[in-house]
Amino acid sequence: MTPHTTSAQALVTAAPHREYWFGLPALRTSVKAARDIVRDRLCAWEVPGDLCCDAVLLVSELSTNVVIHTRSGHVLCGLTLTGEEHLRIEVHDDDHAPLRPSERRPGPGEESGRGLFLVQQIAERWGSARSTRAQGNVVWAELGAHA
Repeated sequence: MTPHTTSAQALVTAAPHREYWFGLPALRTSVKAARDIVRDRLCAWEVPGDLCCDAVLLVSELSTNVVIHTRSGHVLCGLTLTGEEHLRIEVHDDDHAPLRPSERRPGPGEESGRGLFLVQQIAERWGSARSTRAQGNVVWAELGAHA
């Protein structure tokens, strides 16, 4: 480090902003592919194991919701890692219907319906909106490096 380099500049150099996008067909088999792609990318970025595991679970739940609950033919997934502090996961669809994530809690005997509850419990923040990258909606979740 030169005498004129600040510690903030060193941090930016050591941990750059990283972004990765990939598309998949909106099929149930694509959920496993999304998990595998996210795991591989985060391992390549040397993201800590706990954060990586949480991110894989989140992309699995978010992409499952798109595949099951929309009429989308395509899913666009994005990962954004800012320094070593913040990971954002986005799942975009091309469904023109307005997005209304369910707040319903499944009963103890039900086999499904817990995806967004898991997202809510694991993510520091999450939400949904109209997509600016696809023709439908986006559901996103954010994790901190110390998740």
